[in-house]
Amino acid sequence: MSSQNLENVTVPENVAWSPRSPGERVLMALKMHGALSSAVLGSLLGTTGEAARQQLMRLAEEGLVVSTSQANGVGRPTQSWSLTPAAQARFPDTHAALTVQLLEIISSSLGDAALDTIISVREADTRAAYETVVAERTSLRDKVAALAELRSGEGYMADWREEPDGSLVLIENHCPICAAATACQGFCRAELEVFRFVLGPDVSVVREEHIVAGGRRCSYAIREIDA
Repeated sequence: MSSQNLENVTVPENVAWSPRSPGERVLMALKMHGALSSAVLGSLLGTTGEAARQQLMRLAEEGLVVSTSQANGVGRPTQSWSLTPAAQARFPDTHAALTVQLLEIISSSLGDAALDTIISVREADTRAAYETVVAERTSLRDKVAALAELRSGEGYMADWREEPDGSLVLIENHCPICAAATACQGFCRAELEVFRFVLGPDVSVVREEHIVAGGRRCSYAIREIDA
């Protein structure tokens, strides 16, 4: 019963890693939303909490998820489930080993200046591609939504939301170039500059969470700068 219910859950077409099995759908949900209880997970996936719990127990036996108990006032503690490092490794890191090797060769053979040039060229190309799409949107909300769509298409599992104070948050649940970014954080700096450029000089973009620094995801606080 649990497998049939979870198999009916749809997966966004713009997610690069497209899970098919019930267990993979659970892993995807935890990747996208962070720690969840089995009840919340079941609701999110359109099945029951018990069906989700069965999948979580199986994944725990495989070392892919881990549970923690959280006190929630009076009553039994809430059990939340999250991904282990082994599960995180299942999500794609595009040509990770080769990329890191090439970066090391460039740095050692040609020097850091050559590496900076490569990062700058990539930044310029990305900025031009994003600007073409984002410039067609008028409101900041629409621009951020377009940016999230672009990033999802590149494998970042991106989303966005509006906060109660009117600010926006761009969220990237995965980094498909994490190995390269860890080896050379100039890539992360360049991406932040791209966001600031395409959203315009009247918009503040601040990175609040960072996968390379140990965060579960990358997130960016976005708000219009008061004149």
